[in-house]
Amino acid sequence: MKHRKSPMMTSRRSFLAGTGAVAAGITLAPHKSFSAEDKVINFYNWDTYIGETTLDDFAAATGIEAKMDLFADNDELFAKLREGNPGFDVIVPSNDYVERMAVADMLSPLDHDKIPNIANIEPVFMEAAFDPGRKFSLPYMWGTIGIGYRAGAVDGVPDSWKWLYDSDKYSGRIALLGDASTVMGLALKYLGYSYNTVDPAEIKQAEELIIAQKPHIKLFADDNGQDLLASGEVNLAQEWNGDILQVQEEDEDIAYIVPKEGAVIWQDCLCIPAGAPHPQNAHAFIDYLLDAEAGAAIADFIQYATPNGAAKKLMSEEYLSNPAIFPTEEVIAKLEPEIYRGEEVTKLFDEAWTRINAV
Repeated sequence: MKHRKSPMMTSRRSFLAGTGAVAAGITLAPHKSFSAEDKVINFYNWDTYIGETTLDDFAAATGIEAKMDLFADNDELFAKLREGNPGFDVIVPSNDYVERMAVADMLSPLDHDKIPNIANIEPVFMEAAFDPGRKFSLPYMWGTIGIGYRAGAVDGVPDSWKWLYDSDKYSGRIALLGDASTVMGLALKYLGYSYNTVDPAEIKQAEELIIAQKPHIKLFADDNGQDLLASGEVNLAQEWNGDILQVQEEDEDIAYIVPKEGAVIWQDCLCIPAGAPHPQNAHAFIDYLLDAEAGAAIADFIQYATPNGAAKKLMSEEYLSNPAIFPTEEVIAKLEPEIYRGEEVTKLFDEAWTRINAV
């Protein structure tokens, strides 16, 4: 696939709004019977996480209009659907939240027979401890969280989480992500603990580390640390790898690294929430996203690693050989997938996060 020449970063967000694809507060249809579905799909997705023409292409191919609303993190997604589905048909939770939502009966089982493009998924991704048999989810993208940085503004390569969690050298020029599990989990990695610890003492130590560092943190950014780097507001940002790669295309001074202590390896998944008003359309939409050409176009635009083997065959060598997209085995050995640890541990993190934000 010929590598895309990217538009300016501002257009990555604005092209969605400009085409009407994003509805910041879409009016969702009431639940209707499965046999009388309107030609519409309500998609709840992360920001900058779809191809430039994917929604329009799907509409042209199927006659089904795709409406998309955005969430900033898994906590927002979970909270939005916790008291009942307001009308979404397809959602994109990360691996641990797939399990959490399944346990809470918030997901509908997938009918694999209605998703023939499931054959395009690489076999290794069809085995998921968080969703045995892929009953509720199929993989969309995967990747890492690390440090995005402005090379010309920092002294050396920030190869340790110390730069973000335990140093005043770049005071006021640091952005961390905005959700408890990620920020605290990566603090735990820096302290030498498991990202998935359930030990209250270790969780408390991570909380104290972040509180001590808070005077040097500019802000906890809701999935926009890459924009803060691009604008020069911060020099160091804890971010998703693909988000940093998106701005790196326009600014060669921006770089990305997974720190030596390790990090989290995540997998975002396509799911149909319980109570989806258009389940048949939802299956058709998921199948379309797993098409080889559609999947390649999405991955090329958003710069995340695709689990779609058929799509990868259409991708450029530049994409396939980029270690910021596909980590080396040495880096992968230091990564942990986040697992769902139960509501009691989730409560510990939430309470710690409340105290962190209150300081």
